[in-house]
Amino acid sequence: MASDDQRGLHYEQTLMYGRYTQELGAYAKEEAARLREEGVRRRSVTERSRSLELLENDKGCCAKCRICTVRCQKFLISCVGEDWIFLILLGLFMALLSWLVDFGIGICLQSQKWMYVNLESNVFLQYLAWVTYPVVLITFSAGFTQILAPQAVGSGIPEIKTILRGVVLKEYLTFKTFVAKVIGLTCALGSGMPLGKESPFVHIASLGAALLCKFMSLFGGIYENESRNVELLSVACAVGVSCVFAAPIGGLLFSIEAMSTFFTVRNYWRGFFAATVTAFMYRVLAVWNRDEVTITALLPTNFRQDFPFDLQELPAFAVLGIASGLGGALFVCLNRQIVQLIRNQKTIKKFLMKKRLLYPALVTLLVSTLTFPPGFGQFMAAKLTQMESLETLLDNQTWSKQGIPEEFDSNSQAWKHPQVNVFVTLTLFVVMKFWMSALAMTMPVPCGAFMPVFVIGAAFGRLVGESMATWFPDGVHSDGTIYPIEPGVYAAVGAAALSGAVTHTVSTAVVVFELTGQISHILPVMIAVILANAVAQSLQPSLYDSLIMIKKLPYLPELGWGHHEKYNIYVEDIMIRDVMYITLNCCYRDLHDVLLTGHLNTLALLESSESMILLGSIKRAQIQALLSLQLGRPRRLKYLRDRATAEKRLSVVSHPGNEDGSTMVNQEVHFQVNKISTEETSLSSTPTPSTKPLKPALKRPSVVDCPTEIPMPTSPQDHSGSTLRNLFRVRPDIEGLEDDFDVDDDMTIREIAEWEENQLDEQVNFDNCMIDPAPIQLVESTSLHKTHTIFSLLGLDHAYVTSIGRLIGVVSLKELQKAIEGSVAVKGVNVRPPLASFRDSGTSGTIMNNENKARDLHKLWNRRKLMSLPQEHRASDADEKSK
Repeated sequence: MASDDQRGLHYEQTLMYGRYTQELGAYAKEEAARLREEGVRRRSVTERSRSLELLENDKGCCAKCRICTVRCQKFLISCVGEDWIFLILLGLFMALLSWLVDFGIGICLQSQKWMYVNLESNVFLQYLAWVTYPVVLITFSAGFTQILAPQAVGSGIPEIKTILRGVVLKEYLTFKTFVAKVIGLTCALGSGMPLGKESPFVHIASLGAALLCKFMSLFGGIYENESRNVELLSVACAVGVSCVFAAPIGGLLFSIEAMSTFFTVRNYWRGFFAATVTAFMYRVLAVWNRDEVTITALLPTNFRQDFPFDLQELPAFAVLGIASGLGGALFVCLNRQIVQLIRNQKTIKKFLMKKRLLYPALVTLLVSTLTFPPGFGQFMAAKLTQMESLETLLDNQTWSKQGIPEEFDSNSQAWKHPQVNVFVTLTLFVVMKFWMSALAMTMPVPCGAFMPVFVIGAAFGRLVGESMATWFPDGVHSDGTIYPIEPGVYAAVGAAALSGAVTHTVSTAVVVFELTGQISHILPVMIAVILANAVAQSLQPSLYDSLIMIKKLPYLPELGWGHHEKYNIYVEDIMIRDVMYITLNCCYRDLHDVLLTGHLNTLALLESSESMILLGSIKRAQIQALLSLQLGRPRRLKYLRDRATAEKRLSVVSHPGNEDGSTMVNQEVHFQVNKISTEETSLSSTPTPSTKPLKPALKRPSVVDCPTEIPMPTSPQDHSGSTLRNLFRVRPDIEGLEDDFDVDDDMTIREIAEWEENQLDEQVNFDNCMIDPAPIQLVESTSLHKTHTIFSLLGLDHAYVTSIGRLIGVVSLKELQKAIEGSVAVKGVNVRPPLASFRDSGTSGTIMNNENKARDLHKLWNRRKLMSLPQEHRASDADEKSK
């Protein structure tokens, strides 16, 4: 019971006896409110259990049905919050949405073909319909997205990577963004432009997971945990890939490689489960719509199984992988150069900012004109959609033999031209689609680049396969058996290699296996993908990291490989030494100056400017709340009320003849009783706030959570009013009635300014401020590699650098990013950090450095040992004097 009283009355331990800092009346009110709430809650639970018992005792049939209904309701509410329910709902929802988007895209593409076929008699009308239709759809997609949610523009993977790292981008996970992304993506892909579906669906799946978490929070409070929701976003990324290619394993591996810097192993089964549900439901819908007879791969192939490839073909696969790596790096560089060209030209940029829909319309007009089938499009199979092109490129039939076209089947007639052979057609397709895709990605519409790059890689691989079939017309001889070259295998290898080079992932090989339904060519596919990644990673960042750099998102780039100079860079070489901080004994004016001069979200709290001992960190919102409480209108009204009360009491004392004798007796009695409390107050208020012990200041509730609590003045200048109030104290009930009268805020602007100046000179009261007592700290000798790992693993945006507890610098995400980009950008140069010479001084320098650190540590320990806590000593003296 004593411990409850101590906890309830805000017991504060001092050197001798301790004291309570809360009045008994306030504690009684809080305790009564708490007991009242517990009683209501207990009665509601009792009534529910009693109603259930009455239902059980009732022998009627209706009562049994009601009992069964109540129990089923409880069971469902408890089970709906389970993980597997969430994953099933997410998988089913995304599969249905992906099928609906495909259905809408198919209708749009078929409409364009229908108009083109029905206008064969007039070429001009054909061209007009072929060009106008995609321009209208792209313009609508760009305008709708810009009006409803501009965050839906692009693929969305760079933003999801940033969110998974720990940066809050809530506007990218809203319902408006979801609607804009789905409708804009359907119109953009329905236009026939070389854009992809996979990357935007990763963002759409993340949006679906975020919205589903909000709905599931009604059944279980665990879905309100933000860290858990971030883990579910990584699962949603796997679902987004799986519902496009029906590839659950490849989807999960791709999400791990492309999205997560560090992956939580406990999410592994969640990702597999949700991706499998999505892929299964996506293919079931295709069977239900009679698009397929049974559940099969999305693009099934019939490659040779008994002898899939010969060892003599492995060099060709390796060359294909190296060329794909160069092509992937070139694609990323071309896309970035186009964006920078538009941004650097101020005239073009200013014009396009005013006419936002003009740029996508012009790009669509250019691409549609070049792909017009009777025109230049006849040389690159412009009549086929992306899926149709990919299906024909994976065909197992050889299209040419010694440069002479063979008989084409019905699906491959678009690649046949009477004037040129298949090599020219494939070459023009690869070259034209390459720069068209890089250009189309810059349009402000929901779009991706994975599918166009996948198709370009398949066409390039098909070109290499057709070349191999021409060079080896009789195939590869092995043990007297002739095995012809299969160009479709080279197309699958090229698709996996180029897409892996652009995205810097190896999981594209698994996507190809699941997409084709065959795994017999696992060795050549893996060789090509690994070589493509090795070449691309040494030349350019991934497409998603490039977009992050273009958008300037707060994301930490990878360290790269092959650059040994980054291992010789330490925290002391990149940290900022001029750190903004506040001290424990600072005044409100210091807080005001800090908020005006800097824009940091977190400030370091030091013991003093001399010791520089780091005590913790304070959020900017907490400092703003402290200033608002100190300078706000409620505190000014309280000041006016106290001043009016003091003046009223002084007037009563100065005119004793107007009061009767009984009143004088009561006042004298109260005056005599309150002398002790006045002495205690004066003695206890003697120490300055700068000598407050650290522990009570760090263990206080947030001032943002309880803004109605206004701290009392703590400076000696403002003690005059409180002294008079304590001197002429009346009974508590009468005092409460007197303090509740209304006071008009009749202060002039000049008086308010003077009052605020006086308030700013007071020392800060950190009692109601939330302080982080253990911010992340580094030491000077921490390497760049370890710092990068810590920032990536914990999702940090800054870390303090300390030496024996003293603050000496700070490292933020910006400095770390500049250091990584600088170390990676410099090639063939012996990078020398600024302070490296001090680290190379040899053994003697190391010994001297250790001796200096030990000497500083002993000095610090002796100073802390001799230093006393003035607040506690003075409080104890006050207690002894009061005795």
